[in-house]
Amino acid sequence: MTILCVVAHPDDEVLGIGGTLARHADAGEDVHVCILSDGVTSRYDDTEAASAEIDQRRNNARRACDHLGATVTFHSFPDNRFDTAPLLDMVQTVEAEIERCDPNVLYTHHYGDLNVDHELTCRATVTATRPLKESGVNRVYAFETLSATEWSVPESTNAFQPTTFVDVTEHLDRKLTALNEYENELRTPPHPRTPRTVHQNASVWGAKSGVPAAEPLELLREVRHYS
Repeated sequence: MTILCVVAHPDDEVLGIGGTLARHADAGEDVHVCILSDGVTSRYDDTEAASAEIDQRRNNARRACDHLGATVTFHSFPDNRFDTAPLLDMVQTVEAEIERCDPNVLYTHHYGDLNVDHELTCRATVTATRPLKESGVNRVYAFETLSATEWSVPESTNAFQPTTFVDVTEHLDRKLTALNEYENELRTPPHPRTPRTVHQNASVWGAKSGVPAAEPLELLREVRHYS
């Protein structure tokens, strides 16, 4: 089985489903991460001034993905400005990643996240994985991202309603180790994006699903093939 995780920024892959990705890798499956933006240029007046931090963030992503057992590719859509880029360009980028990896299962952001980059990453991914005859993608899931999913504008149409729970009890430490590679992106309590909160969140979802620690997913599409 081949797995593809499509995210907007470096660290989203760990915050969202770091434990799930590590579990796939430990099962001998091919795990790939596609990161669409550098996650830092919105903090600077120009891209050139951000170049050193972009390099550092990408190196952090490589190390984090090494911990999870995943390979990673990078793209250059405008950070926190995905709404200024043609959606078609993002769709075609995800399609190219799908063509390259040929995944069976794909993970991406929740469509109701507060962060516009997350929202449009999900839309581009769902578009790129539409169930055409030649598609090998059987399942598409959305995950929560702390400090984006729970902070969204409260509407009945954008609530995160998980339908699947992955037991990550044996992989939570790997997730936290990978998260610590993004030390500059972590915050101090009280804040959702701290190692302590990530651990607690996994425990809460685990308690809701009958295991010590879990990551929640919302199934966006599933195609079942019968012989």
